[in-house]
Amino acid sequence: MRHHIATSISPSTPHSEPVKRGKKRGSYNCTRCGLPKRGHVCDTATTATSTVASSVSPITPPPRRQRSLAFDGAGDGAAEGYGEIDGGDDGWLWEVMRRLPPPAVVAAAGVCREWREVGFRVWKAVEEIRVRVPRLDSVGFVGSVLKRCRSLVRISLRMESDVDATMLACIAFSCPNLESLEILMSESSFNRITGDELCRFLGDKRCLSNLKMEGCSSMRSLIVSSSSLSTLWLSDLHSLSKTVINCPNLKEVSLNFSRQENDSTDFASVAENLGRFCPRLQSIHLASTSISHSTVLALSSANLKGLKMLSLVLGSGITDASVAAIAYSFTKLELLDLSGSSISDSGIGIICNVFSRTLTSLLLALCPNVTSSGIQFATAQLPHLELLDCGMSISDPDTDDASTDEINHTNSHHIYQKLIIKHSRLKKLSLWGCSGLDALHLNCPELVDLNLNSCRNLHPERMFLQCPNIETIHAANCVDMLHETIETQVNNAPTESDFISKRMPDSSKRVRVPPIFFQPPSSEETKHNEARKRRCIVSTR
Repeated sequence: MRHHIATSISPSTPHSEPVKRGKKRGSYNCTRCGLPKRGHVCDTATTATSTVASSVSPITPPPRRQRSLAFDGAGDGAAEGYGEIDGGDDGWLWEVMRRLPPPAVVAAAGVCREWREVGFRVWKAVEEIRVRVPRLDSVGFVGSVLKRCRSLVRISLRMESDVDATMLACIAFSCPNLESLEILMSESSFNRITGDELCRFLGDKRCLSNLKMEGCSSMRSLIVSSSSLSTLWLSDLHSLSKTVINCPNLKEVSLNFSRQENDSTDFASVAENLGRFCPRLQSIHLASTSISHSTVLALSSANLKGLKMLSLVLGSGITDASVAAIAYSFTKLELLDLSGSSISDSGIGIICNVFSRTLTSLLLALCPNVTSSGIQFATAQLPHLELLDCGMSISDPDTDDASTDEINHTNSHHIYQKLIIKHSRLKKLSLWGCSGLDALHLNCPELVDLNLNSCRNLHPERMFLQCPNIETIHAANCVDMLHETIETQVNNAPTESDFISKRMPDSSKRVRVPPIFFQPPSSEETKHNEARKRRCIVSTR
C-alpha cells in the first residue's frame, strides 16, 4: 500500500493562482514613542532590555584601570587598582607613600591590608636608599632593610657603628645588581675593612660603577681590579705599601690620605699606576702632605689626554716647575687645585698662558707665596673663570692669632695689600683668612657668593662692591663696621635699569645717563623695582 504525503501547497487549478506578496521592510519609527529609529535610544526600551538581561546573565563590571608608576625612576612599577579607598583608587596612596621616609612607610603599612600591599610594592620598587645604621645589631638592621628592597641599585649608609667585611658580604648577597655604594663614617665609628676584603667585594660585584668609602685607615694595600668601576673615592688612607688600580673605564679617582708626617706611601708609583692602567681618567684628586715634584713628573709622563680636573692638595713640594710640567702635559684642564703648594706669582703666569681658554675653576688656598698681584693677573687673563679660591694666601702671620681689638691699635706698621678684581663671569670668590688685605674693590656683575671670613684688616672705607647679583656674603671675624658697609653697598647698589642709554647728538655712540638727567620713575615703578631686587644675606657666623 502506498502512503501519500500531504503537502501544504494545494494543486494548481485554472481558477486558483498563487498570491504575490511584497518584501516586508518593517517600520522606520519606534513602536513605543513614534520617533525615528536611526540615532534614537528609547528610555522605555533601555529599561525593559536591562531588566530582561539582568534576569538572564549578570552584568560584567568594567575592567579596572592600571597606572604605570615608579619610585625614583623604577621601571617596574605598574600599580593595579585594589578597589576604592575613601572614594579613590590606590594610585594616590602609592604617590603619597613613595614620598614618605622609610619609618613612615612601615607605620602606614600597618593600617589595613590594602595599605600593607601598597607599602610592599613601594619597598619592592625602590632603587635608591639612604640609611643611618644604628650601633646595635648593624648587620641585622641593614639585612632586614635590604631584604624588602629587591630592586636596589644605589645604597648610601651612614654608619654609627663599626663596619667590617660582614657588612660587605651582607650587601653583596642582598643586592646582586648594585651599581653605587657609599659608606660614610661618624666620629664614633671605625672602618675595619682591609684592602684584600675590598678587592674580593669588587670582584663579586660586576655591575658596580660608583664606590665611595670613608675611614679607610685599616688598608695597608690597595689592589682594585674592575672593568665596570667609573668612580672611586677613598679617604683617610695611610701608608699604603702597594697600590694597584686596574680599572680601564675609571673616569674619576679621589685618594685622600691622612695628615700624618710618617706616611710611607710612594706617590710617584701611585701616579704612574693611574696613568698606566686607567687611560680614561678625567678627574684626579690626591691629598697628602707627602706629594712632591716627583709625583707631578710621574703623573705628567702618563698619557692622560682627556684629563679635565686635577687636584693636588697639601703638597708643599709642588713648585713653579711642577706647574710647568702640568701645563705641558695637560692642556685641556677645566679645574686646577694646587691648594697648600709652594707656587708663586710666576706659576700663576704659566697657568694663565696655557689655560686661558679652558680653565673655569682655580683654587690656590694656603699658598703663602701668592700675592694680590698674581690674583689680579689671573682674573685679568682667565676670561672663563667662574670659581676662585685664595683663602689664607694673602695673610699676615703676625695678626692671624691676634684679636680684633689689638689689630685696630697696632696695624700702623704693617704693609698690607689691596685687591682689585673686574670680571664678567666670576660667580664665587673665596678670600677667607686673607688678613693681609686692607682694601678690596670688586666689579663682578655675575658674582653670587663672596667669602670674607677672618679678613680682619679689611677697612670698611676701603671696600667697594659693585656686584648687583650677589646673594650671600660670609663676613665672620671681621671688623664690626664692615657688616654695615656691606649691607649698605649691596642693598643700595644701582641696577642696570637705573641707567638709561642715549645716543650722542651726532648719533656716534650710546652713553649712560645718570638718574639726575631723566624723569624719576613713578611710585608704582619704584615699588616694582624694589620687589624685583634681591636681598643679600650677610652671614656673620
